[in-house]
Amino acid sequence: MSGENRHHLFHRKEENEGNVNVSSDYAYGSGADQGAYGSSDYQTGSDYNAASGYNTGSAYQQDQTSEYERAQKEEKHYKRMEHVGELGTMAAGAYALYEKHEAKKDPENAGRHKIEEEIAAAAAVGSGGYAFHEHHEKKEDKREAEEAGGKHRHHLF
Repeated sequence: MSGENRHHLFHRKEENEGNVNVSSDYAYGSGADQGAYGSSDYQTGSDYNAASGYNTGSAYQQDQTSEYERAQKEEKHYKRMEHVGELGTMAAGAYALYEKHEAKKDPENAGRHKIEEEIAAAAAVGSGGYAFHEHHEKKEDKREAEEAGGKHRHHLF
């Protein structure tokens, strides 16, 4: 089969044919210039600074950006956990209502259903408290993200 009729995945550019590293061993780090995870030239790009990593601006700007991104991630995390708390509150509340209904419907086991109703109600209150806690954590991280992003709140009172 001639090279011109081959599928495009098997073509190589002519300028790269001399630079291709072919090794008989397929394990990581098998080539002469390869580290434990493959080629070691990932740190030699034009944007890489060996002292501090990739150049993205001054150290102050990097700290501000990383602080902002950290606060954004934490805010998302707390928002998700707040929703989990809300779902737990709804589920436990629905189960408490179901057990209240079962207590009326099944008088033989009414005592057991009332106990389970109280336990579910307590779980609903606890889950609601958790959602409330996460809501306030989310608000704190939102303030931190605004301050890290350059917005400042003026406390007049």
